[in-house]
Amino acid sequence: MEFKTLIYEKGADGIATITFNRPKEMNSSNQLSVGELAQAVADANNDDAVTAVIVTGGPNVFAAGGDIKYMSGVGPLEAEAFITKANVAMDSIANSSKPYIAAIGGLALGGGCEMALACDIRLAADNAVFGQPEINLAIIPGGGGTQRLGRVVGAGWARHLILTGEMIDAQTAFNIGLVTKVVAPDELLATANKYAKSLGRKSKGAMAAAKKCLLLSETTDLATGLSYEQKAWSFLFGGEDQKEGMKAFLEKRRPEYTGK
Repeated sequence: MEFKTLIYEKGADGIATITFNRPKEMNSSNQLSVGELAQAVADANNDDAVTAVIVTGGPNVFAAGGDIKYMSGVGPLEAEAFITKANVAMDSIANSSKPYIAAIGGLALGGGCEMALACDIRLAADNAVFGQPEINLAIIPGGGGTQRLGRVVGAGWARHLILTGEMIDAQTAFNIGLVTKVVAPDELLATANKYAKSLGRKSKGAMAAAKKCLLLSETTDLATGLSYEQKAWSFLFGGEDQKEGMKAFLEKRRPEYTGK
């Protein structure tokens, strides 16, 4: 698949990498870029050979939100079409049965921060800067920021970042739980690949079940979530992977999962 706004690569190790590639526009988003992101995510989700996905903009700029030059000229209907397409991509990441890792270097603002929030694991270079500055342009986050940010960092920090439009550095992002690891810029992609390989070696069935339970925990009451978790846990005992995982543990070796 050929794209104009991103680079999409799939390795023999099962790792797919989506790299935003609008350097002159600081990887900001427009109609074309969010559509291409949705296409790449759909391909990764539907390819059985892909076991984990890295989303990055490289070590210097992750994504600087929406393309203001583009957005300044649209009306409500086109704005709705654009943000709907953006949410298709982000929801496809969040709802995927496969793990997504955001490798964040430099600016991750507005839609860039929202794209990172849709991923399962967020790693940051120490030059990363995060923020939801939409309020300063008389708009609000539209790609999930008002919904996902609070679930990750808590209501207090979500309100602070969204209402003030302030930006925070990588260490602050780590302190509030927005990212789980901070590394040097030249170590960012290697670290992301290390995590992707580790996640890709795990049982596909267990990974999908864990992600489904975690997603359910964000939208349902505790009793319903616990009931679903118990069923999902029990269901995995009918698979070959569960037997292989426990056998390998007892034999003190690395398991070889088949996804069955």
